[in-house]
Amino acid sequence: RKPERVQTTDDAVLGGRLTLRQPLKGHRVGHDAILLAAATGARAGEQAVEFGAGVGAAGLALAQRVPDVRVTLAEIDGELCALAAHNAEANGLAARVRAVAVDVEDQAALAAVGLRPGEAGRVLMNPPFNDPARHNVSPDARRQRAHVAPPGLLPRWVASAAALLKAQGVLTLIWRADALDDVLAALTPAFGAAAVLPVLPREAAEPIRILVRAVKGVAPGRRDYAPLVLNAASGRPTAAAEAILRGGDVLPLATIA
Repeated sequence: RKPERVQTTDDAVLGGRLTLRQPLKGHRVGHDAILLAAATGARAGEQAVEFGAGVGAAGLALAQRVPDVRVTLAEIDGELCALAAHNAEANGLAARVRAVAVDVEDQAALAAVGLRPGEAGRVLMNPPFNDPARHNVSPDARRQRAHVAPPGLLPRWVASAAALLKAQGVLTLIWRADALDDVLAALTPAFGAAAVLPVLPREAAEPIRILVRAVKGVAPGRRDYAPLVLNAASGRPTAAAEAILRGGDVLPLATIA
């Protein structure tokens, strides 16, 4: 028999600037994708590639903000890829944004869909980052794939990004805050000039996410930015968080030359 059609909802994000069709069950678009887009700088005419794009939230938010940037949404799940393509069309961005169903770790497969080594100006990624030994694993296969990191996934994705990027191309990613050392170690072989911005759930709390930007083929170095605090003591979003998540403002990582 035919597989059941995935139930979906249409949801507004970025204060209504984007509408995303996404599965009703399983992984749902949250703050991480919008923060990733806000941390990603790009110039008009550049080629950007989003690894593990899901329904395309981060890449579409980048395209919505930066005129003439060309974005490829790379997603291994064919159903999510189809939703990403729909979302590009529905938001009037299909002329500059395309979705491809591809394993981002497979360089031959990437080349076959037009993502050739040394041509991209930007790669952005929100990889699965939960450790199955430390986090509960969802029984939902699609949610599990989106959230749980198989051993060695981060270094493999970073190496694949390095292969796609041109000299001095920029990688931007979001990851668990308690694994910053793992991120910096994965970047070391190919990237330098790392910039790190923590994300805190509330003032004085431990960070829950880190946003990291690094440049291919430049000298090692690290710059730390003041954290973004998501919620005030009242429990309501801070003005800074609202400006990013609803207003479409960018984070300092996106403004580095």
